[in-house]
Amino acid sequence: MTEENKFSMNQDILILAIESSCDETAAAVVKNGREVCSNIIASQISLHTLYGGVVPEIASRKHIEKINQVIEEALSEAGYALQDMDAIAVTYGPGLVGALLVGVSEAKAISFATGIPLVGVHHIEGHISANYIENKELEPPFICLVASGGHSHLVEVKDYGKYEIIGRTRDDAAGEAFDKVARAIGLGYPGGPKIDRAAKEGNPQAIHFPRARVEDNDYDFSFSGLKSAVLNYINGCQMKGETIPVADIAASFQQAVVEVLTEHSLRAVRQYGYDKFAIAGGVASNSALRAALQTGCEKQKIRFYYPSPILCTDNAAMIGAAGYYEFIKGVRSGLDLNAVPNLKLGEG
Repeated sequence: MTEENKFSMNQDILILAIESSCDETAAAVVKNGREVCSNIIASQISLHTLYGGVVPEIASRKHIEKINQVIEEALSEAGYALQDMDAIAVTYGPGLVGALLVGVSEAKAISFATGIPLVGVHHIEGHISANYIENKELEPPFICLVASGGHSHLVEVKDYGKYEIIGRTRDDAAGEAFDKVARAIGLGYPGGPKIDRAAKEGNPQAIHFPRARVEDNDYDFSFSGLKSAVLNYINGCQMKGETIPVADIAASFQQAVVEVLTEHSLRAVRQYGYDKFAIAGGVASNSALRAALQTGCEKQKIRFYYPSPILCTDNAAMIGAAGYYEFIKGVRSGLDLNAVPNLKLGEG
């Protein structure tokens, strides 16, 4: 019996997962793709806040310091030993190349030393798979909006590991726009949660910011013009000697982003004929976006799925979930696995 076929669906499969694509060093133990036995995250937010954003060189060095520690803690909290693992899943792209290399090198070293099979995982596939952890009934096919600091994708999830991107950002990702606007109005890094909090004190109708449409693809996104409009508004206030209305800017900007993401997403679900929709990525934890999508899905009788905020951030549990479905399909990575910073969904 081949290795690919020796695992039955009745046998528990344990995945040790590693994630280091940006500024979180994370490790998790996941059973059967949907049960999280441990999920350890060492965040660098407080460090990068000093610089107003992620500094790649610093992120890589911190990953090196933390990687062994988080793996040991993940195994300990789960109550398993390394030799109990059936596979090691690791993010190999997209992301910061130096940060990715730390996780990939660690996973390859463990695989080489122990003989445990290695499975390279796409970071965006991990975000999508975070929905499987808390929504046991969710299975493909469905439409998923992946919105984070580096990505704004509308994805048709045809099957486990089988995706088609139907819409993507042409410039700034939604999370990137949040970070840049937050910095411009003095809220600092990370921008997403800070704008979310500030917006609760502001009027979302106070300032009209543009909602961009991309002519040749109704599902693509563009947030660069919106960001520029916010910066121009701030400059106008400064030139007139007016106080910058931080809460109103935050609320109005957030409303513009939410309207675009919601409208594109619900139109895609309708036109592709699905009754299931999920969100993923850091921006998926935005309270206004969740509320708008919840309302829209209820009106159209669409089942709406979303991960808890902790699973929207970069974490290893989602990588373990994605890695499980790759593993049971027979996917194995060799020791020549390398970091691919610009890896496209569906490649590899």
